[in-house]
Amino acid sequence: MTSNTRLPSLLQITLVLGTFLCLASAFTIRFGLPVQLALFTGWFLVIALGIFLGHNYDELEKSASKGIHDGMSAILILLSVGVLTGTWVAGGIVPSIIYFGLNSISPVLFLPTAVLICSITALATGTSWGAAGTAGIAMMGIGQGMGIPAPVTAGAVLSGVYFGDKLSPLSDSVILAASMSGVKVPSHIRRMLPISLTSYLITVLLFAVAGLQYGQNIDLQQINQITHSLSSHFQISWVALIPPAIVIAMLARNMPAFPVITFGAFMGSVWAYVFQGQDPILAVKSAWILTSPDTGINVLDQLLSSGGMYNMLGSLAVIIFGLGFGGLLDKVGVISAIAKRMEKRIKNETSLTSFTIATAFMGNLLGSAMYVSLILTPRLLTNTYDRMKADRHLLSRNSEFGGTLTSGMVPWSDNGIFMAGVLGVSTFEYLPYMWLSFSCIVVAILVSYWSPGKGQTEKVSKGSFVENNNQLETQA
Repeated sequence: MTSNTRLPSLLQITLVLGTFLCLASAFTIRFGLPVQLALFTGWFLVIALGIFLGHNYDELEKSASKGIHDGMSAILILLSVGVLTGTWVAGGIVPSIIYFGLNSISPVLFLPTAVLICSITALATGTSWGAAGTAGIAMMGIGQGMGIPAPVTAGAVLSGVYFGDKLSPLSDSVILAASMSGVKVPSHIRRMLPISLTSYLITVLLFAVAGLQYGQNIDLQQINQITHSLSSHFQISWVALIPPAIVIAMLARNMPAFPVITFGAFMGSVWAYVFQGQDPILAVKSAWILTSPDTGINVLDQLLSSGGMYNMLGSLAVIIFGLGFGGLLDKVGVISAIAKRMEKRIKNETSLTSFTIATAFMGNLLGSAMYVSLILTPRLLTNTYDRMKADRHLLSRNSEFGGTLTSGMVPWSDNGIFMAGVLGVSTFEYLPYMWLSFSCIVVAILVSYWSPGKGQTEKVSKGSFVENNNQLETQA
């Protein structure tokens, strides 16, 4: 803020954000219009507020551009995952995984198995996006083949990938939450373990119960039709599992996600040419768009034609507009103004925990990106935690729970758009089944009733902070 600008009032914030949220809801729910238009309109609502508060247009445009620039890694990952899914379908990799999964996983145990597989993949790779774009896509195909509702399967996938992501020392969200809160990554993970493991067990149990319900109604004839169709249109082979194994191994070695996933996509094109007998031009073209197969099974046709960079362009537009929208809100001071007003209501650790999680969620809701949430929340609340003599690990833990675990709940956020695009299920459809996110937040708030949450913070040194940031720059 300069001497010629001022913070927005509560009334101004309510009018602008209320109008934007109404537009977003009306566009997506009532009229079936793309959320991109709502975000595009939201830019000008915030720009108008910024000019009224004394900012000039050039500064506001630069802040929007900076917001987009800060999220460029997410944009690159989004496009590379689109390329990977396209070539992995063409190369018979995804069809082979679905085929083997349908023949080996019990329908009754499928949902908890999906949680387990996705959590292990995310834990090993340190990226929820990479896990969702590989293991998650395969689980969606297997679930659809078994006749399990796609939103339920998506909830199991998201529960698994977010659990693994927020407990992996390779994860960008883990490094960012710990660094911004001034604690070490290992101790940050240790402090999250009790609540995370408790919530994970609750989540697996819930999906096990759901699996009993859906597993008893599985149409085995449909499974046989799908496996027969897959084997008729693709060369099914265990060799198809080599590219996923290589990609997961490379990500687990802390290699940067964008080139690794792109290399995985290249292997998919090679597999399409060598093992599926495709024309080399078509094998390469699958990175951009897939030719819709005609298997005679609608669910399978939709799944096998949803990959390619082309299908990610709509999501790309949302992320660009969302990141710019978050940059504008940060510049105008909307998020910080809301946080300062809400801070006055903090009286004890329970309200502190609830407020931190709410602030992190607000960062996703208004900033449209998990990075915005994990940067702004510790920045806004560090002084509050220090003033209340609360452990900084409590800040990092609550920021992670509120920022990472709610990032997929917002339809116009980077995670919400990515997960909906990759899994083929809208945000509002899979939202009720994000059971790990809900259970973690509820358990964290309940634990705050009994945990004193005070003590000396284990601050990182300047060197460690720089090292963590260097790690962050290489993560997805």
